[in-house]
Amino acid sequence: MTSTSQQFTCADGRELDVRLSGSDEPDATVVIYHPGTPSSGRVPDDLVRVAQERGLRLLSWSRPGYSTSTRQPGRSVADVTNDAREILDRLGIATAFTIGWSGGGPHALACAALMPDRIRGVASLAGVAPYRESIDSLNWMAGMGQDNIDEFGAALAGESVLAPALAAAREGLVAITADGIVAEMESLLPDVDRGFIGSGFGEDLAASFRESVSVSADGWVDDDVAFTRPWGFDLASITVPVAIWQGSEDLMVPFSHGQWLAAAMPFARANLIEGEGHLSVVVGSIHDIIDDLIAHPSSPSPLP
Repeated sequence: MTSTSQQFTCADGRELDVRLSGSDEPDATVVIYHPGTPSSGRVPDDLVRVAQERGLRLLSWSRPGYSTSTRQPGRSVADVTNDAREILDRLGIATAFTIGWSGGGPHALACAALMPDRIRGVASLAGVAPYRESIDSLNWMAGMGQDNIDEFGAALAGESVLAPALAAAREGLVAITADGIVAEMESLLPDVDRGFIGSGFGEDLAASFRESVSVSADGWVDDDVAFTRPWGFDLASITVPVAIWQGSEDLMVPFSHGQWLAAAMPFARANLIEGEGHLSVVVGSIHDIIDDLIAHPSSPSPLP
């Protein structure tokens, strides 16, 4: 499958690990893929295959602090849009669709909210809801597996507590294989998700974990802190088409997060699916997700 990577130097001097995959046709429709937490910019092979079948070009990058991307301490969710706009400009890409899985969901929504002139549609796949903005209307950690309860409890306690906890967790990921994922994430994987770990997707997931923490756990720390602080944009302001995909059995990002997000955005299409988990809702529906995304394009609107 066609895939290239490059080190991209931002205007502020930071380096980003940027990946291009799928179609290599110069006029191909572009889909920005925002990976989960923790993850590198590696795109799952299943998504690359669908992109190639549909003639789509996939653009992704390791967020700051992951893989070889330079850390950006104190970054907010909204800060992703500065990198997105700069990368699109450098590559000569006028507009794109965007997808965010899990921890990538908030970053895809940020692009939709703050870049309506460049983003044609967004899919949030098992994406986390904002902690601060939902504090009065969502029991944010209810339904999470114990590992995530512990992790986000540490995030809420502050970086001084979270950083050593994730540095220790990193040791379990630096050499992880597909066979080790279930043991490492036992409290987070319902039966419906465990069935996908033994497939090629399990190898993709393990490779992304290894790459993401190959240098440090800094990106993981900064993601978690950013999720629990104000995101920096108003979800209700999003005017481009949004699809929310969420499974009822998800132990990483509970079903209630998808329900809350769908209600928070006036242009959201809710695909809240009974019986699916964090992995199965995406891997088992990837063709439908992509087809739905590109079937609902918006005409880019100028910023006010």
